Amino acid sequence: MSAVRPNTRMQPALLNMHASLRAEPGLTVVTPFVRALLLLSTFAPEERWLGNSQLAQLTGLPPSTVSRIAHSLVHLGYLLYDRAERKYRLSPAVLGLGYAAVVHSAIQGLASERMAAFARLHKVHVCLAVRDRLDLVVLECQRSLQSSVTQPLYVGMRVGIALSPMGWSLLAALPELERGYLLENVQRRMSGDWATRRHRALVGMAQVRENGYCAAIGEWEPELGILAAPALLEGNAPFVLVCIGASHAMTRVRVERELGPHLLAMAHVLQSEFNTISH
Repeated sequence: MSAVRPNTRMQPALLNMHASLRAEPGLTVVTPFVRALLLLSTFAPEERWLGNSQLAQLTGLPPSTVSRIAHSLVHLGYLLYDRAERKYRLSPAVLGLGYAAVVHSAIQGLASERMAAFARLHKVHVCLAVRDRLDLVVLECQRSLQSSVTQPLYVGMRVGIALSPMGWSLLAALPELERGYLLENVQRRMSGDWATRRHRALVGMAQVRENGYCAAIGEWEPELGILAAPALLEGNAPFVLVCIGASHAMTRVRVERELGPHLLAMAHVLQSEFNTISH
C-alpha cells in the first residue's frame, strides 16, 4: 500500500480506510481491490463528476493508475464516463450495492424487538438469516438467558443452504427454477451422501408448504431443536426466521401448538410491517 499516499483533502471515509490499514501492519491486502474502493469512495454528493486529475489528487494514486482503475470500473458498470467532459461519476450499480445493506438494516430494525420478545417468552434463541450464494448468512440474533442451550448461531455465521431447516425453509419459498438451480450447484460442490441430504431437504420443504415452517429436532445437533419459517418481504429475496432451543423441550405437541404457529405469526407481522413502510 506504499503507493497510496493519503492527503489532507481526502474525505473522512478515505482517511479512515487508510488508518485501518496502517493499524494492522501484518495485514495482507489485495492492492487493486483496495485502490478501486478508494476510487469509488472519493465521489461525494457535492462533486458528482470528477476528472482523472481530481481523482488522483484526492486518492493519492498516480494518474496512470487512476486511469486504468476508472476504465475497468466503467467496463464493469460501476462508473459512468462523459467523453466530452472527460469526467466520471458513480453509476446506479453502486447504489444497488448500498441498497442491499440499507434494506437488510431496515429489516433487522423491524425484526430485532419482536425476536427478543419471542426469545424471552419461549425461552429460546431466535435468528434472522438471508441467502448469500449457496449459504445462509445470519444477520441478527436474540437469545433468552433462560435457555438451557448455548447459542449455536452468531451474526455473520454461514450455514449451507441444504443442511438445516433454515436452508430448507428458504428453498421452499423460492421459485421452482431458482430452487432447482441452487440444488444442482449444491450437489456439484457437496461431498458425502447427497441423496440422503437431498431427500431430507425435500421433506423439509414439504413441511414448509404444508405448515408454513419446518422443524428438525436433534438432527443438526443432538441437543438442539430447530424451527425455521420464511419471511417474504416485497421486492426482496426471502429472509428466514429461526427458532432454536433444547431438543428435549421442543416436543412435537409444543412445536405444533406453540412454537411453530407463533414463529409463523411473527414472520407474517414482519412481512406486513415491511410492506407497509416500503410503499
